[in-house]
Amino acid sequence: MHTPSSTPFVDAALITRMHDEATALWHTTLPDLAPDPASLLHQVRAHHRANYDLWHQEDEARNPSATDSIIATVKHAIDRLNQLRNDTVEQMDVRLLAEASPQNEDAPLHSETPGLIIDRLSILALKQYHTAEESQRPSATEQHRLRNLARLHVIRQQRNDLALCLDQLWNDIRSGRRRFKLYRQMKMYNDPDLNPVLYRNPR
Repeated sequence: MHTPSSTPFVDAALITRMHDEATALWHTTLPDLAPDPASLLHQVRAHHRANYDLWHQEDEARNPSATDSIIATVKHAIDRLNQLRNDTVEQMDVRLLAEASPQNEDAPLHSETPGLIIDRLSILALKQYHTAEESQRPSATEQHRLRNLARLHVIRQQRNDLALCLDQLWNDIRSGRRRFKLYRQMKMYNDPDLNPVLYRNPR
């Protein structure tokens, strides 16, 4: 059983700040991410980049003027990014399990992993950024801006609550009051051995 240190391995405030800084940066310039597998924050950032790219591909998929060819290309990108999103969540949880080991096996099992909470925080960061944009869009109506200001207030509250939950969960894990397991996503749609459309129609 661990005793929480003064410098936590998981820091929700640091993670959410990184989400905000990266989201703002990437809307201006989209640099490649330098690999640094030794850093949890690098894994968090790589995961957030997958969600960032996925968000904008999902927007493109709903473009009513897109051709069938463009939609097919976007759909393949969405599949690839969804796989990357799930893979990076698992990578974060593998690292967090190693950091938390040994856990108190008698502690209650928490069904949601820290990596999955970080994933939800990442999505909320993107929702917050784009909702703030809509609340200030010059071409929008005043009603539209007010509606999005109200939505922004709810998103920020939800994000603050979830960040607190992440810190509390990690503190409970380190103190032996809770434990978690790695739950593999077992995605089948991108696996050529499991998706019947893929193994019946090889390239």
